[in-house]
Amino acid sequence: MSRKGNCWDNAVVESFFSSLKLEVVHTRSFRTREEARRVLFDYIEVFYNRKRRHSSLGYVSPVEYERTTEVRR
Repeated sequence: MSRKGNCWDNAVVESFFSSLKLEVVHTRSFRTREEARRVLFDYIEVFYNRKRRHSSLGYVSPVEYERTTEVRR
């Protein structure tokens, strides 16, 4: 663990929330919390984890990365 104020511990999470805000939250307005919940769930589970390519994973989706990594083990 780094000391308080160092950004390295939260870099991955901060990157995720930045993407979430840029790609979903700031591009639309939600009528209800339920609508927001559904849209966020779809973004995370359908797009972000299954389709969106991540540079830190060699430009493959997290699901694809896990699938190919399991084969190598």
